[in-house]
Amino acid sequence: MNQMIKYLLTITVIILLASCRQEPPLAVDGRGEMTIYAMGDTALVDSTPVFVKMTNAKVILASEYGMMIKYTDENGVLNLNGLPASIYSITVRMSHPLNPNILLVGNLREIDLGAERFIDTIYASQIANTGIAINEIYAGGPLNNIFFFYDQFIELYNYGDSVKYLDGMMVMRVSGNSDGKGPGADEGDDNDIDGVTYVFKFPGKPGETNHPILPKTYKVLASTAVNHKNTVATSVDLSNADWEFYNQYSFSDFDNPNVPNLINMRSDRTVDFLINLVSDVIVVSSGVDSVWEDGIDISTIIDGIQYKSSHTTRKTLDSRVDKSYMLSPVKYSGKSMRRREPGVDTNDGLLDWENIPAATPGFH
Repeated sequence: MNQMIKYLLTITVIILLASCRQEPPLAVDGRGEMTIYAMGDTALVDSTPVFVKMTNAKVILASEYGMMIKYTDENGVLNLNGLPASIYSITVRMSHPLNPNILLVGNLREIDLGAERFIDTIYASQIANTGIAINEIYAGGPLNNIFFFYDQFIELYNYGDSVKYLDGMMVMRVSGNSDGKGPGADEGDDNDIDGVTYVFKFPGKPGETNHPILPKTYKVLASTAVNHKNTVATSVDLSNADWEFYNQYSFSDFDNPNVPNLINMRSDRTVDFLINLVSDVIVVSSGVDSVWEDGIDISTIIDGIQYKSSHTTRKTLDSRVDKSYMLSPVKYSGKSMRRREPGVDTNDGLLDWENIPAATPGFH
C-alpha cells in the first residue's frame, strides 16, 4: 500500500511539473554578430572616388539599448559579437588622411539584427569639417516644481580652423505649418523650409565682419541673459552669455545691457524667444534669404536640428538639413542636448547628438 501511494505521488509531481513548464524562447537574445568593412573616398578633386580602408575609424552604433562606440582595426574592419536583437543605425567617421578640414562619414540605417551575423560595407563620403554648427540646445528647464524654464539657451560652435562671422545670420524657431507636411518641411517642393515662427538675427548684413567667432570657440545665445540661479537654484547662470535674444517689440522683455542683442525680425511676435521644452525645430541660416514668409532657402541654411520626445512622433525637418532627429530629455530634468563631439555634424541627428546630465554653456 505504501509503495502504491509513493508511486501515485511521484506521478502527480511529474504531471504538475510538466504543466508548469514554459516553452523555450524561439530566439536567444545577445547572440547577434556584425562585421563592418569601412571604406572612405579620399579623392581630393571632383573625379572618380578613390576608396581606401578606414583604419582606426570611430564607429557609433545606436539602438534601443543606447549608444556603443567602437573602432575599426588596421584593415578598416569591425567585428562585434554578443549583440542583443534590435534595430541598429551605424555611422563611421574619421579625418581625411591628407586634409584635416575634411571628414569622411558613412552611415547604415535600420539594420534589423537578430541572432545571425550581419555583414556589410560602409562607403564614406567627404563632408567639410569647417564652419559653424549648433552645438548645444538647453530647452527643458532645471529641476524644479514651479514650471520654470526661462534659462533656455542655444550654443554655436566654430569647428573650423579660421575665423567666421555672425553678421546677419538668423536663428529661427520653426514650429508652424502643422497642417501641411510639418515644421521645417519643404511644403511647396520649391527648395525651402516652411513653418518659421520666430526669427532673430545678429546685427549687420551677411558678409560683414563685425561679429567674429574664433576657431574652436563657442557662442552662447541666452533667451534671457541673467543669473537664473537667483530664481531657481538648480537653473543656469547666463549672465555672462555672449548674446541675448531681445525682443524690441515686447514691453516686458528684460535686456542685459552688458550682453549684445539678437534682434527680433517679426513685429507680430511680442513675447520672449522661447522654444518648446521637448519638441521643436531650430535652424540657423546665413541670412542671405531673410524673407521668412515664403520659406527659407535650403541653400542658405548653415545648420538645423529637430528634437522630439519619441521615436514614433513625426519627423518633419527636411532631410537635406538633417536626415534624422534627436531625442529630447524629460522636461524639468536639468538635462541638455549636445553634440557628441564639438561641432561634428554628419547631418544625422540621432548619431550626432546625445543627452547630457547638465547644461554646459560655453564649454564641452
